[in-house]
Amino acid sequence: MKLGNKEIFDIAIIGGGIVGAATFYKLQLRNPDLRIVLIEKEDRLAGHQTGHNSGVIHSGLYYTPGSLKAQNCVKGRHELVAFAKEYGVKHDVCGKVVVAKSKEELPFMEKIFNTGLENKIEGIQKITADEVKEIEPFVESVGGIHVPVTGIIDFVGATNKMAAVALAKQAHSKMILGEKVIAINTIAEGKEVVMEHKTVKAKKLIFCAGLQADRMARKDNVELKEKVVGFRGDYYELTDQAKHKVKHLIYPVPNPAFPFLGVHFTRMTNGETECGPNAVFTFKREGYGKTDFSWKDSFDALTYGGTWKLFFGNMKFGINEYRRAFSKRLFLKTLQTMIPSLTMDDIKPGRSGVRALLLGTDGDTRDDFRIEHTEDSIHVLNAPSPAATASLAIGDYVAEMAEKQFNLKTTTIVTE
Repeated sequence: MKLGNKEIFDIAIIGGGIVGAATFYKLQLRNPDLRIVLIEKEDRLAGHQTGHNSGVIHSGLYYTPGSLKAQNCVKGRHELVAFAKEYGVKHDVCGKVVVAKSKEELPFMEKIFNTGLENKIEGIQKITADEVKEIEPFVESVGGIHVPVTGIIDFVGATNKMAAVALAKQAHSKMILGEKVIAINTIAEGKEVVMEHKTVKAKKLIFCAGLQADRMARKDNVELKEKVVGFRGDYYELTDQAKHKVKHLIYPVPNPAFPFLGVHFTRMTNGETECGPNAVFTFKREGYGKTDFSWKDSFDALTYGGTWKLFFGNMKFGINEYRRAFSKRLFLKTLQTMIPSLTMDDIKPGRSGVRALLLGTDGDTRDDFRIEHTEDSIHVLNAPSPAATASLAIGDYVAEMAEKQFNLKTTTIVTE
């Protein structure tokens, strides 16, 4: 069926990362008669946050009990592993250790452990330094937490499979790649999504736009005080001679004063082992190089008061992160706090990713997932880690919201 201006979809989903694909998948399975179109501006799915993250299936260990993050991470983890098994997506539930590097970190570790118990993380155990060594022989610590349900997965493969399964459920549903949304218009039939070379009409819209979430919301006339600010994370990889030093996943006890988990070691499904990421302000939202720059993105972020409040509130951490971004030796020094035997020859530069943070005017990082609706639209405004792990649960959450708020009734596509 040819895409034309007379065609009206029940729902258009803007954004083809794993949250958008999972929403498409869940909506289509729950409502097989719905005509849905998934729109992604890149020529492939999972081109940004999904395809540049650490590939970890998170357990739900860190998140405030009762929060959307905690609820959806645990539920989503179970669903994601089941999905991967059913559809042959490469994954491994290999487990991880969270290690305390000094006695001063033990109270923070205790708090994390208790949070994990409240979130009903299966099988977590506090372990001694000797028991850490039984799992990770090269790690030096004063104790840790063993988390057996953490794993690794090919998130890009999972994203593509979710979209493919959804498309197979409904012949009239479509996927449009390589088309950037430039305007959203209200029309008699609902909404008109204007792209660079195409226009799509849909009765309702769902936005899963990640790094562009705030801009898409404003195009849809949603009043939003916050802005998305991007933070780049750089990774190193272990060289072949050092891969034996990491058996599973190794995380530090996170500093509660810093809004990121800290540098960690991650075995990947492709056989590599990554170390990182750091966290530095990026001058381009979708820029993965250390010198990438966008006037628009920089102006947007640096004229926003919330950005500066975050900077000033985390000045010491920010300076240290920037120093590490440009110094292999300093990056190695951080890694050596967990594995002292690592040398300069054991690590090599790897890839980078950019994390979207919905930043409040007060500099608050809006840590929990945030999903809001209008009469005709749903906006996933904030979906930081563990959103990829939680994607199928988020998809259910959005689908339930759509069914309730949109009073979903499938319609016939007009193809005159």
